[in-house]
Amino acid sequence: MANPIVFYFGSGSPYAWKVWLALEHKALPYEARRMQFDNGDLKTPAFLAINPRGQVPTLVDEGFATYESSAMLEYLEDKYPTSGAPLWPADLTARAIARQRAAEILSHIDPLNGEIFGLVFGAGDKGVDVDAIAKWKSAMAAQLVIADTWLDQDYLAGPALSATDFTLYPYVAFLGRIDNRKPDFKLLALVPPKLTAWMKRIEALPYFDKTYPPHWRG
Repeated sequence: MANPIVFYFGSGSPYAWKVWLALEHKALPYEARRMQFDNGDLKTPAFLAINPRGQVPTLVDEGFATYESSAMLEYLEDKYPTSGAPLWPADLTARAIARQRAAEILSHIDPLNGEIFGLVFGAGDKGVDVDAIAKWKSAMAAQLVIADTWLDQDYLAGPALSATDFTLYPYVAFLGRIDNRKPDFKLLALVPPKLTAWMKRIEALPYFDKTYPPHWRG
């Protein structure tokens, strides 16, 4: 690789965080460029020329720009199959299960994350809708119980880390982020025991701290 991959990210974005973890897992050289959500970074002509949707994450690799986080993981694995560690199991059936579970996370947990975020941080002067929060907490708890059943080994799709782990972790971490700012909601208490232990394994990765959302520090 003549030049490092340019990785455009937004701090705290679960889509960006999973790609950041994948870049580290694949041991790929990259330059991380943080984009702000509220100052027009994503709407500049230069950035829209790379990603016309004006969203992060986005990668530029040797002049090729790609976006949509799940597609970006596939691109990294296809282009750099021997770099670092694989993002998917080698066995065909195991790989299908890993991809299926990653798709389940995006289909069932990602929307709940958005609803909870909006209720907690978008309430404004109206105050938080306690009944709505209770409803979405119950739905999230049910999805986390399903994910907990996947952990018959150390990781969500078997004995080795995969993109499935990188897909789920940012959402579960966000529950802790809410608890730090709004402790009355007790969202991290929704996480079942095996998933709690799994979170600690992810957080013990040697590159984890490098990918931690910058604005969550302090």
